[in-house]
Amino acid sequence: MVLSTCLPTSTARGPRATVNSAEFVRRAANLESTTVPAASYDAIVMAPRVALILPALDEEQNVAAMLDELARATQPDGLPGLALAQIIVVDNGSTDRTAAVARERGAQVVLEPRRGYGQACLAGIAAVEPQADIIAFMDADGSDDPAELSRLIAPIERGEADLVLGSRVLGQRETGSLTPQQQFGNLLATFLMRVFYGARFTDLGPFRAIRRDALDRIGMRDTNFGWTTEMQIKAAQHRLRILEIPARHRRRRGGKSKIAGSIRGSLLAAAKIIWTILRYRLSN
Repeated sequence: MVLSTCLPTSTARGPRATVNSAEFVRRAANLESTTVPAASYDAIVMAPRVALILPALDEEQNVAAMLDELARATQPDGLPGLALAQIIVVDNGSTDRTAAVARERGAQVVLEPRRGYGQACLAGIAAVEPQADIIAFMDADGSDDPAELSRLIAPIERGEADLVLGSRVLGQRETGSLTPQQQFGNLLATFLMRVFYGARFTDLGPFRAIRRDALDRIGMRDTNFGWTTEMQIKAAQHRLRILEIPARHRRRRGGKSKIAGSIRGSLLAAAKIIWTILRYRLSN
């Protein structure tokens, strides 16, 4: 583990189908693609503590497999006891069956037609029920490994951290899971954050978990590519306890990345990330 040394929301809420974690597990267990029998979940106690948010844009090819993996991750012989109060898929204006597939898997679906990764995350946060005190984020494209979710949450549950980041740089990566432009952008952005904020990070990846009260305190606002950068900068500024742990990263299971999949998307994301870093520096 790498302990970061950086100690130096009103959003639109679209229509949603509310399904609790027990219902999610029941439905997932009955799907043909999930081989885990429903009875194997009987001993699992899904305490209402963690809300998981998966922003999704045209991820019909991937979201079902991700939700099935989440169900399997709660098996007694896997990583037991994922305390998920909610599994929220935020459909960010998809033109395919992303929302329908997520509902079929028993997930809660929030519709946020205003495009933007940060916008989707904000809509997901607005849908989190009051009893959840930890909020986790992961991509719906299959690149994050649901089996590692409990490792991400554990330091917060033990009272050791307020924000835990799953680092793709420190973890095992499948060949091609990070493009050269993503790797360069990570190096540049984390270097600038160290220079301007004294915050030592290795990655700006989406796989993360944060205490709800800490998230409320930092007041997230970014609606697109600067979301993860804003969270890490504000966490450093508010002197949160931040922990980076190695996280496995995989190639997306299908479709094309909305950002890294094109030169234009990569350039727009890079420009917004750098602007976010400079903007908060100038505002201080």
